[in-house]
Amino acid sequence: MELLCVGGMNKLFTGNSLLGLCLRQCNQIQAGESSPHLPAPTSWFSTRKSGQLWEEHSRSHFFPGTLPKPFIWADPGTIITMGRPVTIWCQGSLQAESYHLYKEQVSQPLGMWVAWNFRDKARFSIKSMSPNSAGQFQCIYNSSSGWSERSDYLQLVVTGMYSKPSFSAHPSPLVASGGNVSLLCNSKDTMDTFHLLKEGGAGPPQHRESRFSAGRHQAVFPVDSVNISHGGIYRCYGSFRFSSHVWSHPSDHVDLKVTGTFEKPSLSAHPGPSVTLGENVTLQCRSESWCDTFHLFKEGFIVPPQRLHWQNNTGPFQVNFTMSLVNSVHAGTYRCYSSHSTSPYLLSQPSDPLELIVSEAANTTSPSKHKPDFKSAPNPQGIRPTDG
Repeated sequence: MELLCVGGMNKLFTGNSLLGLCLRQCNQIQAGESSPHLPAPTSWFSTRKSGQLWEEHSRSHFFPGTLPKPFIWADPGTIITMGRPVTIWCQGSLQAESYHLYKEQVSQPLGMWVAWNFRDKARFSIKSMSPNSAGQFQCIYNSSSGWSERSDYLQLVVTGMYSKPSFSAHPSPLVASGGNVSLLCNSKDTMDTFHLLKEGGAGPPQHRESRFSAGRHQAVFPVDSVNISHGGIYRCYGSFRFSSHVWSHPSDHVDLKVTGTFEKPSLSAHPGPSVTLGENVTLQCRSESWCDTFHLFKEGFIVPPQRLHWQNNTGPFQVNFTMSLVNSVHAGTYRCYSSHSTSPYLLSQPSDPLELIVSEAANTTSPSKHKPDFKSAPNPQGIRPTDG
């Protein structure tokens, strides 16, 4: 791992134990030269003041200080894709003279930042995230009054090391408010732990140890008594016990939608719910209250619901889902939902069910000639939008 100082700061030293020693405004110092403000890099530890600072610093590694602990955080976050940059910030006191960054299982600090002009925080930059960069970090600072307590731990995770796991919601990603849903993360690889993240979520990731079942390693994340706060985009990751801060690529996302927030729309079929094989049918979803998005869901179908936006500025709040060249695959029970684009994961109550019946026409020799090409068609239900 290479730590660099940013904002007018350069790297002075690198090595196995002291990976980066960062000083503010040290761009004035070149190898073998001195500065009117700072000793030359080669003599930094030989000065009395610096030697005393390092001796006190070494003692602080074993004995916590008495000054208030600093606050540590990472920008843009604590879960970073491999190869991307990240900055670790440590905020202490305006009286701080230096800041020191520690990593778990490394006895000496990864970096030291000397404060000038009453700076109350320091930053340590990692140019390219890697497995060696991941781990637990703490920081401390010192002043003329002594050393601070250590900060809380910062858990820095790198992702993208292993193949992505599979991810699904059971029984469905559509969940009634107050209901329960299980999020299943699994992999063919021997992952020890799985991690669940909600995009934009304020809470920390959830972690579950994996269990081997049906030829795959998997973990179940139950979500009970679902409410509007549970709606959103979820992903999962896998990791191994020996490197818990090194995660896999993210899974494909699951959009968890909470139903029951608004009044139910109505669903009707035109020309009717009984259709002859090869004909067209339109399912119309209509709401009496304002909404701008409609969702059509078929029971027992594994693909996400079809979604259409209301296009008219005036007129009824409705959209038409049109199915062309209807075949036996289209038969089944349908419901629709309405929502607002400002809250895409909060849906209305479901419409009353509509049973679509597909029957063979007279003199039809084989229904196969009407079967659409599901491999090439992006819409496996054969549904296309029409104006509401």
